[in-house]
Parts: sequence; structure tokens; C-alpha cells
Amino acid sequence: MPIKITMPALSPTMKEGNLSKWNIKEGDKVTCGDIIAEIETDKATMEVEAIDEGTVAKIVVPAGMQGVKVNSLIVVLAEEGEDLSEAVKVAEETSSVTMKESVIKQSLDSASIQASHSLKNQQLVQRNANNRRLFASPLARRLAAQAGIDLSLISGTGPHGRVIKRDVEKALNNGIESSRSLHIDQLITSGISDEHVLQLFKESEYTFAPHNNMRKTIAKRLVAAKQMVPHFYVTIDCELNALLELRTQLNAVVPMVETQEEMNPAYKLSVNDMIIKAVALSLKAVPDANVSWLEGGMLYHKHCDVGVAVSVPNGLMVPIVRCAEEKSLSIISNEMKDLVTRARERKLRMEEYQGGTTTVSNMGMYGIKNFSAIINPPHATIFAIGSGEKRAIVKDDALAIATVMSVTLSVDHRAVDGALAAEVAQTFKKIIENPLTMLI
Repeated sequence: MPIKITMPALSPTMKEGNLSKWNIKEGDKVTCGDIIAEIETDKATMEVEAIDEGTVAKIVVPAGMQGVKVNSLIVVLAEEGEDLSEAVKVAEETSSVTMKESVIKQSLDSASIQASHSLKNQQLVQRNANNRRLFASPLARRLAAQAGIDLSLISGTGPHGRVIKRDVEKALNNGIESSRSLHIDQLITSGISDEHVLQLFKESEYTFAPHNNMRKTIAKRLVAAKQMVPHFYVTIDCELNALLELRTQLNAVVPMVETQEEMNPAYKLSVNDMIIKAVALSLKAVPDANVSWLEGGMLYHKHCDVGVAVSVPNGLMVPIVRCAEEKSLSIISNEMKDLVTRARERKLRMEEYQGGTTTVSNMGMYGIKNFSAIINPPHATIFAIGSGEKRAIVKDDALAIATVMSVTLSVDHRAVDGALAAEVAQTFKKIIENPLTMLI
């Protein structure tokens, strides 16, 4: 009997995915555990393992197909000794509807984009068709075009009702609205429409690139987070001199290990590795801030799972260091290097980027002094890390120079109040400025 393999649900919220690559071809033998395909979700590219054995009779969904619905047929295997033609027949009968739906969806998406691009010209044609011919001086036309005013809304006072310069100037003074302006009521109720934005620019002055699934997901989550989570912010400055000195000392005594027939350091600590550890220890010390807000109650987490924002092509991912408060700096360092590498290759497993109890977003390497980050629900906090820079400080009533880093803690006010947030920030500062506590 033919074995039908369908599009798997690789996360609880997944409804569709893109079939990026087939690792098999028709006629190949497949055994349990073979990697048969790569599926792109909104967060990662994940490998699909075969759970049955057989011969590939028919690949139903070609590589590169986007928007393939979960549970729709993607490939059919024939069992050992089974006639391949029968399996192919089953595949063709089952897949015809699925393929039609996918093709129609992609065609509609493409048509929607083309329609948006041509909307401006369509509106201009319709407007000219519905109105009588307009008489206006060249200067009046130029002024109206520069101001974005529809000439059909202006009464001309020149010969035979011709619109002249002073008519346009009068319209501007009287407050006739530019056809390019945005209505504030519209912005408040529904935001700026794609069509309205496209009207502001000439088609020759831009290129258009449709959003990928990751960009859409990031946009939805951040808009929801900013609208639904009442943010407030606390900023604190941390001196880094002691931390930088300890990092140098620890890296100087790193043992060498053999990897791929050559000797390499067992680890190499970064400032970010030490920040991750400090964040975890801060929340361990202030457990009432290591929480998630639920409508029915508060979720108190037993461990500090620290997500780290990683920039990837066309998006952002947040791999998670689990139980960071219990791990040594060397383990955190090696784990982060592996997670970052696979995040940029979009090879993370689902459990490596879902969940977490807080996030670290570090823009210090870009020279950013300070910034405020948007909380990533269900987290109640996110640490925005600025760059370490030499600043003048007062120590023992005397001026001194120190390397200082500004950190801004964004907090969900539903779950964490101001005094508690201040305690977290102060605890973080103490750990950063007394980094030996990370080794205890």
C-alpha cells in the first residue's frame, strides 16, 4: 500500500511552510531516519526525517514551493515489492487539488503585489475619465504638482475658468488638503495602507521586495508586544574595568584541546558571554522578576533561560541558553558560538529558540551608547546592552577614567513594578562590577 508523507507541523503555530529542498529523487530507496527534505518555517530551516521505508514513487510538491499547507501531501513512497505505477496513480489523484490550491495562492499573492504597484496609474486614469478637461497655466500645474493638490478641486479665476497661479496659492492658504497627505483619522483607526504609501512615490524611484515569512512574523509579534505590553524602562551605568581584566586573565589560561587534527583553545570568552551569565544571576537573585504574565495568574520560572538576539539575513532570531544561572562561563561561551552559527544558517531546532524567560539584545559592537528594546512575550524583561566606552567618573571625590557600559532594562509593568525592576538593575550592576561572583 502506498505510503503518503505530508507536510509536517514543525511548531505548534505552524499552518504552512516552504519546501526549500529535496534530498531525494524519484526512484531512490528511503530508510527510517534518512533526511529527505528541508522545510523553511517563519523561524528556521528544519530537516525532515523519514519515519517509513520504501521507494520514492512520486514527489508531489517540487522544491521551492511556498505556502504548502500542513498535512498536505508532499511525497509518496511505494513499499517493498509494490508496483510503483500504483503509488504514482495514488499520488496524482491525491495531489491535484493540493497543487492547484498552492498555485492559486501564489498567483493571487503575485496579482495583489502587481495591483498595488499599478494602483496609482489606475486612480489617475479613473479621475481623468470622470472629470471634464482641466484648463490651467503651466505655472499653476507645476505649483499644484509640487504641493500635491488635485487641480480639479480648485476653481479657476483666469480666462474661461482657467486655473492660474493665484488660484493655487489661495487653495494652499485656505487649507485644501494635499492628495499626498495622510488623514490622521485613518492613521489612528487603521494605520497607513500600502496603497496610500505607494501614492507618495514615483514607481521609478523605488524597488519592491515582498516580505518573507520571518519578516512577517517579526512584524506581527513586535506590533502585538508594543501594543499589548505596558513597557517602562530603567537605565543604569556599569563599570567594565574589572570584568575586562578578568576576561583577559581567563582567556590567557585557557587549556588547549585537539580539534580536527589541530590544537585550539577550549573556549574564548566574550564580554557578551559574561553579560548572559550576569543576567541569569540577577534574575536568580530577584526571582519575582523572573516571571511571565498570564491573564489568570503569574508564572514564576524555576530557571533563568536567557535568549540572545542574533541578527540573521533578512531577520532576527533569539536562540536560548537554558539554565544559564547553573552553567559555567566556558559552557555558555561554547554553547553561544554553536547557537549563533546555526541561527545564521537557519538550522536551529524548535526547542532552541522557543520559550525563554528573558532576552539580551546587545548593540555595543556597533558603537551604540544606549537604546530601548521591545519585550519579547511571554518574557517580562529584556536587557538592552550599549557599548563600553571610556568616560570620566567620580571615584573617592576625584575624577577618574573608566570603561562604562549603559544598560537599559525594558519591563512589563503588569508583572514587574518599578522598585523590583530597580533591584534587578542594581543586582546586574553589582555582578558586572564584581565579576568574580560569576565564578563562585
